[in-house]
Amino acid sequence: MKACVSVELRRRSRRRAGLPRVVTACVAALCLGGAFNAHAFDLDGILRSDVLRDPLQATPPVLHGGAVLPGDDLAVSCAEPQEIPAQLSLEAAVDLAMCSNPQVRAAWAAIKVQAGAVGEARAAYLPTLTGSLSRLSDKTWFPDGTTAASHSTGNTVYAALTWRLLDFGGREASLSAAKNLLAAAMASHDATLQKTLTAVIQAYFDAQTAQAALSAKQQAAAIAASTLETARRKEARGDGSNGDTLQAQTTLARATLEMSRAAGDLDKTKAILVYAVGAAPGTTLSLESLGPPKASELAQPLADWLVQAEQGHPAIRAARAQVDAARARAEVARSEGLPSLDLSASFYQNGRPGQGLNTVQTRERLVGVTLNLPIFEGFARTYKIRGADALVEQRDAELRDIEHRVAMEVVQAYSDASSALKNLDASTSLLESAQLSLSSSQRKYEKGVSDVLEILSTQKALTDAWQERVRCLSEWRSASLRVVAAAGRLGMTQLKSPATN
Repeated sequence: MKACVSVELRRRSRRRAGLPRVVTACVAALCLGGAFNAHAFDLDGILRSDVLRDPLQATPPVLHGGAVLPGDDLAVSCAEPQEIPAQLSLEAAVDLAMCSNPQVRAAWAAIKVQAGAVGEARAAYLPTLTGSLSRLSDKTWFPDGTTAASHSTGNTVYAALTWRLLDFGGREASLSAAKNLLAAAMASHDATLQKTLTAVIQAYFDAQTAQAALSAKQQAAAIAASTLETARRKEARGDGSNGDTLQAQTTLARATLEMSRAAGDLDKTKAILVYAVGAAPGTTLSLESLGPPKASELAQPLADWLVQAEQGHPAIRAARAQVDAARARAEVARSEGLPSLDLSASFYQNGRPGQGLNTVQTRERLVGVTLNLPIFEGFARTYKIRGADALVEQRDAELRDIEHRVAMEVVQAYSDASSALKNLDASTSLLESAQLSLSSSQRKYEKGVSDVLEILSTQKALTDAWQERVRCLSEWRSASLRVVAAAGRLGMTQLKSPATN
């Protein structure tokens, strides 16, 4: 009630200044409504709510609840600052990227922009009310005449109401175009999330591969050092030659060099991962160890993945929404050349805008209906319609291109995953055979049954087997998730699947 009292006081002062009674009546009605429903009238609460910020309810629910990745139950939350854990897992890396990647933030802002366009299109169905209040001082004098000077002071008031009553689908088509562009913006945001997920996954597994490769090089260097010690002991006993020792020493030097290169590759892949998750340059990362993958078959055949991609890939959904928006814009272009009917009402007190102050008090009320008939625009409408139709063809061609590209990505990812799955067992057998071969060669070399060339050869074979095993593990983990990402269905649930364990 305090707000109404203060408004009522201002209303009384304005009445003394000569404002029209219609203004005071409106203010009085507002105060009266608040008096009858004081428990429901909360001015501060209204100002804090979305009643004024979004009166036409154009904001989509995703802006309030947050984006939800496919297959997940909870939305991506960035309310609290993300901290890098001591052991960075794939899920933690994805969480960091979702909240700090600039492309994701830009796509999120694009949704807000298009939501505003939807509100603007809905506002076209409502009337527009404009008004102006002026305080004028008019003084007239006649330097060369005998007429006495005059001076008057007064207020002028202007109010106008305009309401489009009828058109031939222009507003409806504009609203449809705005809604489709909003749907395209939300789908583009989902596509950006999928793209970011793919980039983070690739960077994460590249770092894991580099870390595993460094571990393999370290083991190879340790075996080379053990072989060198054995060669030196045999040379000291007289069972071996200095040439064997030199060859073992050369092998150790080569293994040390490769270990140093592997350490450099690991640092480089970690730097790329730091960039992918949006952390500060120079941030030190420690990756969580990955257990052996479960080589289960791909959950669905290729045809099912293609169907899922065609039906739900966000890039395809965004392209389809762009096609619908282009068609709606073409309807807008056509409707602009058709008649429209407007209702207008105006009120003037003490003259019209731009005129001087009347010497006597005047009030004028004007109400009218206007039929707008576009007759000839120099053929501009013809070319605008042709351009809108051409835009529909362009968007449709882009949709076909995106569908083809997504299908190719699914096929390639599925082929890579199938091949990597088959290579897992082969790499396991190769590694086991190489380890047994090296153990046998070491025992024979210790007893003097074989020469140093045999043990160095088996040692190199074991190093190669380790490399193949690391590559196969990386290919399987990355390709199995790329299939889901290519189909546009990648979420945190898939990241926790057995394929990544």
